[in-house]
Amino acid sequence: MTNAAPETRKFEAEVAQVLHLVTHSLYSHKEIFLRELISNASDACDKLRFESLAKPELLAGEGALRIDVSFDEQARTITVRDNGIGMSRDEVVANIGTIASSGTRRFLEAMSAEQKTDARLIGQFGVGFYSAFVVADRVTVLSRRADLAVSEGVKWESDGKGEYSLAAVDLPERGTAVILHLKADENEFLKGWELRALIRKYSDHVAFPIRMPKEDDGKPTGEWETVNDASALWAKPRNEISDEDYQSFYKSLGHDFNDPLAWTHNRVEGSQSFTTLLYIPEQPPFDLMMGGRDERKGLKLYIKRVFIMDAAEELLPNYLRFVRGVVDSDDLPLNVSREILQHNRQLERIRAACIKRVLDLLEKLAREEPEKFATFYKSFGNTLKEGIAEDAANRERIAKLLRFASTKGEGAAQTVSLDDYIARMPVGQDTLWYITADGYAAAIGSPQLEAFKAKGIEVLLMFDRIDEWMLNSLTEYAGKKLRNVAKGELPLDEADKKQQEEASKAAAPLVSKLKELLGDRVGDVRVSARLTDSPSCLALSDFEMAPHLARLLREAGHDMPQAKPTLEINPQHPLLKRLDAEADAGKAADLANLLLDQAEIAAGAQLPDPAAFVQRLNRLIVG
Repeated sequence: MTNAAPETRKFEAEVAQVLHLVTHSLYSHKEIFLRELISNASDACDKLRFESLAKPELLAGEGALRIDVSFDEQARTITVRDNGIGMSRDEVVANIGTIASSGTRRFLEAMSAEQKTDARLIGQFGVGFYSAFVVADRVTVLSRRADLAVSEGVKWESDGKGEYSLAAVDLPERGTAVILHLKADENEFLKGWELRALIRKYSDHVAFPIRMPKEDDGKPTGEWETVNDASALWAKPRNEISDEDYQSFYKSLGHDFNDPLAWTHNRVEGSQSFTTLLYIPEQPPFDLMMGGRDERKGLKLYIKRVFIMDAAEELLPNYLRFVRGVVDSDDLPLNVSREILQHNRQLERIRAACIKRVLDLLEKLAREEPEKFATFYKSFGNTLKEGIAEDAANRERIAKLLRFASTKGEGAAQTVSLDDYIARMPVGQDTLWYITADGYAAAIGSPQLEAFKAKGIEVLLMFDRIDEWMLNSLTEYAGKKLRNVAKGELPLDEADKKQQEEASKAAAPLVSKLKELLGDRVGDVRVSARLTDSPSCLALSDFEMAPHLARLLREAGHDMPQAKPTLEINPQHPLLKRLDAEADAGKAADLANLLLDQAEIAAGAQLPDPAAFVQRLNRLIVG
């Protein structure tokens, strides 16, 4: 019974937007609402089972944990009820009236921009409950937290159009009931066989019984029957599980509409026994690079099939945060806490095993199913690169999985591995050469590549923003050094050294003239061994940050020191010959500064005075 007059509140602005988009965009995947509500109910049962380890009295008063799904044709309602942990009034407001997700805005943008991906988005931002409004024009939620009095139940109700009501009610039973008042054209969900089929399709492996009323001549009776498998899929032998079972379990576990890309299922016996079932998703969540986490992400930790927590941070490193799955240990104590997990040696072994299984799976994909691996790399390649810096123990294995574009590859496609590069290296070459840039066009067009192209030396083209940072930790692979073609002095053979010395000696007056004309804008000017066609380029010291990365960090608000660049020149280029012969001091200064401006632009640096560059260019064009 209602204890007081209902209070009416407005949804947060973002919730109202989500409701509008969900109800207008998921028309082609209506049935997803049942999967989401059952999954939420399962989470509630899991939480109660865990909290009852410390407080057994929470389970008093009702039988085993379960989820009941029923329907009423006359009232046109579907009810999904669980006897799990339940919610207090504040929790109802926090969980339904607001959306506390770092990726909500990106969810809204993605839903607005590309409605075809709608079903994949639901669940990735904690908005699964709102899918109920796809089929219902009114939703009622009755909930009481297990540790609260009967009089502290909560009734929440909304038509999804901007407001909801809250009222205190007497609820003799703990848990949550979600009652959907169906729209006029949603009669298909008022059939027992349809609901049973959807439960088996999406929620068969939920580890709690999902019950529905038995039917007699198509009419519900007073008896209940379990309609799902209600067993822990990961605890079954692999030879008893079909691919469809694995895929169905993943969709329920990960709130994803797509099939997983790959999975690995293993049981470890011995001094420590545990089971892992790990999935690689096909698509990344939109807030993956923001580090966003909620209860549906990462790995779920079970101990003897009792849910303990979502423990992504302890069970897998951050660079593998895209992996979904379950770890079930026989050896960890049931009263384990997050703090204990952080200092638990047994967990360190489980974590090491999970990392090994994921890397084994990725190596197998790369070796046996390159098309699937290409899909994975497109989605998660940059995330994997974080492991080069984070996981020194597996750095070589991670590096083996990386793919890059190359001067001998297929355009901008990132398909060349470090092993591919080494296999093509000519006899005598002991260095893996690469260049970093702001994009593929900037990399392939960089003047620093000219000498390497002329000699037929392959160069890896790295143009993802994370690459420059990653390469601070990836200095060698398979015993061979990695070097940036734009940094340091190039190693030259005796003939090249002699030619370089002669060119530098002949161009000494020109070099001096440039130093004088450029003054404080440069740290040094020298004849280049890198250039064959271009007039100039920047050369960096071995430990100097690439100009394009320094520019990005500066734009992000970081205080970056202004380093004086080293300008390398090609004395044989017509521009340098023109400068060498130019008697007019003004025109000579314009030419010298233009050579430096060009080199900075090609390197991705930010010009200190773009207006001056334009004026110089105009003066030289006009003549």
